[in-house]
Amino acid sequence: MSAADETAAAARLAFQAATSWLDALPDRAVLPEGVDEAVDRFGGPLPEDGAGAAAALAELESGLDAATASPGPRFFHFVTGGVTPAALGADWLATALDQNAFSRVGSPLGTRLERVAVDWLKDLFELPAEWGGALSTGATTANLMGLAAARQWWGEQHGRDVGAEGLAGLPPVPVLAGGFIHPSALKALAMLGIGRERVRIFARDSAGRLDLPALEAALGALGGGPAVLVGNAGEVNAGEFDPIAALADLAEEHGAWLHVDGAFGLFARLSPRVAQLAEGVERAHSVIADGHKWLNVPYDCGFAFVRDTALLAKVFSLAAAYLPSDEPEPTYGYLTPESSQRARALPVWAALRAWGRAGYRELVERHLDLARHLAARVDEADDLERLAEVPLNIVCFRYRPAGLDEEELNDLNARLGEEVLADGRVYVGTTSFEGRTAFRPAIVNWRTGEGDVDLLADVVLELGARLLARTK
Repeated sequence: MSAADETAAAARLAFQAATSWLDALPDRAVLPEGVDEAVDRFGGPLPEDGAGAAAALAELESGLDAATASPGPRFFHFVTGGVTPAALGADWLATALDQNAFSRVGSPLGTRLERVAVDWLKDLFELPAEWGGALSTGATTANLMGLAAARQWWGEQHGRDVGAEGLAGLPPVPVLAGGFIHPSALKALAMLGIGRERVRIFARDSAGRLDLPALEAALGALGGGPAVLVGNAGEVNAGEFDPIAALADLAEEHGAWLHVDGAFGLFARLSPRVAQLAEGVERAHSVIADGHKWLNVPYDCGFAFVRDTALLAKVFSLAAAYLPSDEPEPTYGYLTPESSQRARALPVWAALRAWGRAGYRELVERHLDLARHLAARVDEADDLERLAEVPLNIVCFRYRPAGLDEEELNDLNARLGEEVLADGRVYVGTTSFEGRTAFRPAIVNWRTGEGDVDLLADVVLELGARLLARTK
């Protein structure tokens, strides 16, 4: 078989396997039975002789039951979106074209589509058109980019190009945040040499809500020295927001850098019903979001937007005689941590082109309605208790039968969380919210409908009652 024939055959096999799996997605359990057996089909020593593309793909197809139905309508875990048809098709094309979107010379198509996609995203989120930006592998890398720009800015306030000379000899970088700061931002600070434990957290309650007066006092105590503020647009337990506009006021008053982590909450900007939650984002210095959440494009994808693109270039640029310079398009390999990088702009551009602003506004507002529907189901049920308001798309609640104290309720809900995941009909994880073990389903998948969120409530009630009966 020629190389061309083998490639075509492999593409057909992959297409057939994928479409068959996707066709069954509406009725597929999120965690199907036989996962352990499916996983165990893979392993053993590296074969001496290869089996060929067709045999390898057939073997892979035989284990697809080990895949969670995360693109489906009942995956409420981790704030995970699905993949729209346009994004799916474009992502397959991106794989087939195998472009290195590092630079225009590597991929004129990839770099042009990234420039257009970044411009469209700024428009979608109502960010200033003059800002720069780039796509990333996800929110963690996007946070790394935004906070790297902040670190570079901070160093320049001290007369140091830290991208070139490092941090040695400089004082610690002051980073101030509320309790909503996400672990991915802390991870980025660790990678940047600033350190997770250097962050000063100002929270006025156990949920992590920002103590603004305390943060303001601490900022003032710095005596005008440069500092970095981190605001969160959408925290993961209840979907709450830091007061971004107030943080922007403080940043302007004290000459600080404001970084906003809007991994999914930035999408509140799309709907007049909830846009006020993210008011002030346009006044930040860096803002990030995730693409594989509410944009519903494939893993892995995120976005970072900055006021001053030159700061990114000072951190992430590289130079060699064989590398390009002075290209007419941005050289994204000089603005992001990855040098070689996939042309992830293809699915982003296709998703935006397919649905437009109105389509994504409708998606966000439909999910707002579904979250409120689920909240109403929780409120109506005698054995369920909602633990927080529902400002956006996350409903924080727990199973709460009568007669149990807080310790017993926490233990029961932790065990119930394991039962729900093992059951597999719906997928939702547990968290700790104000000291209480709770569920925190996030509605971001374009396939999710009212029946799916009703099933979530039904499954929690059913399995909860069964578990409670076993413990009595």
